[in-house]
Amino acid sequence: MKRILLAMLGAASLSACAQAPQAAVAAPAAAKPAAAAAPATPKVAAGSADARAIEAVRSLNATVAIDKVGAAAMPGFREVVAGSQVVYVSDDGDYLFLPGPGGALFNLRAKRNLTQDTVAGLRRDLLKAIPASERIVFAPARPKYTVTVFTDAECGYCRKLHSEIAEYNRQGIAVEYLAFPRMGLGTEDYKKMVSVWCAADRRKALTEVKAGRDLPARQCPNTVEQQYRIGLQAGVGETGTPTVLTADGVQLGGYLPPARLREALDSLAAEAKGAAQQAPTGAARPVPAAGGA
Repeated sequence: MKRILLAMLGAASLSACAQAPQAAVAAPAAAKPAAAAAPATPKVAAGSADARAIEAVRSLNATVAIDKVGAAAMPGFREVVAGSQVVYVSDDGDYLFLPGPGGALFNLRAKRNLTQDTVAGLRRDLLKAIPASERIVFAPARPKYTVTVFTDAECGYCRKLHSEIAEYNRQGIAVEYLAFPRMGLGTEDYKKMVSVWCAADRRKALTEVKAGRDLPARQCPNTVEQQYRIGLQAGVGETGTPTVLTADGVQLGGYLPPARLREALDSLAAEAKGAAQQAPTGAARPVPAAGGA
């Protein structure tokens, strides 16, 4: 979570960073380098909601320059302007709302992206509609993690991912494939996926189509259309294929090399463990009602 917000807030101090080398060149050789100037901060009353909002933003990026802070139009929140970025912080400093594309509501105390948690839960429930018998599974004997991958017959990164399936398995990752013919229902891509799901050996058929080999056209009762429609509901139409989802419904993006995918899964597991350990004493408080300084 912190990495996302740092990326958003970091842009505010780019101009200051760009000027630093020039200042160093202009200084006399014998002079000591000047101490970095403290980032701009509006004057606010200690212990006020404005002060808590500034503290919350600075907990994510201590060097960001804050141009303005004050009451937001949304009751219970302060509006913080940092460079060209506007964020909203709850009066108690526990919640931060990042508006705009890719925005979300964050619980700073629990270090959780609440929007991502909700969307992940929706994806997890959607995936439950597809039985295990309708997934094409490549798994090690004792997988540490299981991911769901929406795939199609044509995309280059889908083929690259499958060409490394043995290494994903060596990393302890089981891959459960679902069909998402990205060109839509009734297309050649769709017909190829139907042929895969209608094959006697689906794993072999999928491997062949990923290698660019032609498959015999097959028809049978199948769930390819159902998988495609569930993929649309899960947002695969926006992200494209491959789309990799954890068992909890968290989207890890598209193609990741096996070692990097394992690192991402380890990181999520560590975050979940840390959150569980903090839950008894650090449980999230509800979003506060309207309040002032």
